[in-house]
Amino acid sequence: MLSLRLLVTASLLAVAVAHGDHMASKKPEVDANADWITRHMAEEHHIADFDGDSFFTLHDFDGDSHLSAAEIERTYGLSDASNDDLPPEKRAAVAPAVMALFDLDGDGRISRAEWRKGFIEEGKILPDMGTGPGHHGDDEYEYEIHHWEMYHDENTKLEDLTHPEDIEHFKYHEELEAKEAAEEERRLAREKLAIVWDNVPLIFRKAKAMANM
Repeated sequence: MLSLRLLVTASLLAVAVAHGDHMASKKPEVDANADWITRHMAEEHHIADFDGDSFFTLHDFDGDSHLSAAEIERTYGLSDASNDDLPPEKRAAVAPAVMALFDLDGDGRISRAEWRKGFIEEGKILPDMGTGPGHHGDDEYEYEIHHWEMYHDENTKLEDLTHPEDIEHFKYHEELEAKEAAEEERRLAREKLAIVWDNVPLIFRKAKAMANM
């Protein structure tokens, strides 16, 4: 989202002081009684038409043709701030519940073949573990998928970014850039500090000279 990054300017906060009306959402409409995987694909990826292979590929984050416990937990959004308050017992139950359904050989991961057999051939579904829709992207992705794609497009102008979500997002990036700039200044200042050997006690200068012999 290079175009969005270019919009992270102080002028945005000066302009975006009012709450603009949200446009109609572009997220696929899903029945309230739909299974968790369908709701996840609509909410987190804005995809309504998918198959088992595409879901597997999308969530095989390291591309090794297996779903590990860590990838399952990420798919369910356990690394997202929205689940920070999830009780430890619920957090610990997510991966084992999915493994019990799809890990046929018990090796602690789900191969593509095991997924196909369970999801495609036997019609097994991912259970709703009470973790929400499964937010698993970084800050930029979550903003883009849950706000930008729903309420903005390539024709959006700077003055249109007046929603609270816009203001919060770009303010976050400004604060992050300010912190990074401050840290860089401190790093450069440390590099410029030169040791004045005449001010170093003689005993330490002798010790250093002996160490270098």
